[in-house]
Amino acid sequence: MPTRHLRLATARSDAVADALAALRAELGLPAMFPGDVLAEAEECAQREVANDRQDRRDIDFVTIDPPGSLDLDQAVHVASSGNGYIVRYAIADVAAFVTPSSILDAELHRRGMTVYGPDTKTPLHPKVLSEGAASLLPGEDRPAVLWTIGLDSSGEIVSTAVARALVRSRARLTYGEAQTALDAGTAPESLALLADVGRLRQERERERGGVSLDVPEQEVAQRSDGSFTLEYRRTLPVEGWNAQISLLTGIVAASLMREAGVGIFRTLPQADPRDVARLRRTARALGIEWGQDVTYGQLLRTLESRRPAHAAFLNEATTLFRGAGYHAFGVPGADGALVTAPTDGRHGAIAAEYAHVTAPLRRLVDRYGAEICLAHAAGRSTPRWVLEALPGLPATMAESGRRAAAFERSCVDVVEAALLTGREGRTYDAVVVDVDERRDGEDRPERGLVVLRDPAVRAPVEGRDLPLGERVKVRLAEADVARRRVLFHLS
Repeated sequence: MPTRHLRLATARSDAVADALAALRAELGLPAMFPGDVLAEAEECAQREVANDRQDRRDIDFVTIDPPGSLDLDQAVHVASSGNGYIVRYAIADVAAFVTPSSILDAELHRRGMTVYGPDTKTPLHPKVLSEGAASLLPGEDRPAVLWTIGLDSSGEIVSTAVARALVRSRARLTYGEAQTALDAGTAPESLALLADVGRLRQERERERGGVSLDVPEQEVAQRSDGSFTLEYRRTLPVEGWNAQISLLTGIVAASLMREAGVGIFRTLPQADPRDVARLRRTARALGIEWGQDVTYGQLLRTLESRRPAHAAFLNEATTLFRGAGYHAFGVPGADGALVTAPTDGRHGAIAAEYAHVTAPLRRLVDRYGAEICLAHAAGRSTPRWVLEALPGLPATMAESGRRAAAFERSCVDVVEAALLTGREGRTYDAVVVDVDERRDGEDRPERGLVVLRDPAVRAPVEGRDLPLGERVKVRLAEADVARRRVLFHLS
């Protein structure tokens, strides 16, 4: 599920830092790893890599990630096949380091996923693994799950192979570095072909009826006068092309799981019409034209994240991805009967069956998905430790996802409160995008949500007869960082 990416500038208030720390404690996000977990991780990091792997250190893999990233899950190489493309995607092989049912493994199940905050992250794995021995750092020999995917000249899948390998990344590129090289015509052939494949896969996605949401990073910066402002970092084309490689791999992984009769799909229902209607009102608030005959997917293709209003809309569009989950099959369910694969397990946004296998350093479920695919490709049975854990994985990931989503929502509340502190009493132009239902006989002001265009804030509003979908004037009544609360009154 796409998420809003918030980042605090170096300069920040103590109130914001305190509010984020309190929020982590309230949600039970672990501050640090227990000593015995760290000790086991240190031992695991020293393990010798088994020599029964394919040696693919001859391939010039590169990683492409945000600046400063060290938890590198994926390295990519694209070559021409003469009449199409060969995509090789090396994924960090976390199973080479983590022993099932160990102290470390239990801690990973407790965490479920890495949770990103505007100031720091709460990692899934100890750094000695996630930013060390298991990370696909450049110039280092690393165990990997290597996906080799053949595509025809139109970008359609023609072949799939997956096996354990030993790889060595050649470079750690940022998105900016990769885009600059592509724009200047100095990119190596593999990177240029990645751009070609990315464009082709975007075309195939549109034909399937799928949509990709490129959510721009939002930075909370502090002005010289001590007040806060929101700024957006525009997404680059290479980010979308690189994401298509991950989506491609997740699609072929789901296909292998269906063949195997055992697996775990990433699922997402179609967007709730009420959320679409709310998003249409948000578009109006931000001054974005969205004709009634224009679909959501068509609208997304007209937006540019470098434009603040468009960037704000893309952040709000994450609300359409509610209801994402996992469906495990090929194992006994709660009633003891074997759970079968869904008849139609298509992911609502991707418009294809899809599985998470490309981010095992940051998501627990990916390690299990990779093992299922490796076993099936090799003609072996799925390992027992995978089958034993599979029935509980949807609940584990749902809980960790709920915690991460709650943290994300409250982080937005914190930074918007920080942005508006000191502006109490000011009046703003807004649009009412949602109104709570009022019980019969209740005598209280209506409550709802408004979206401001400048600054791009969504917050609660109170007032009599809130006009849903209409432009209004609202007065800032409260902005409290510690309570993570912003409230407007209808003027």
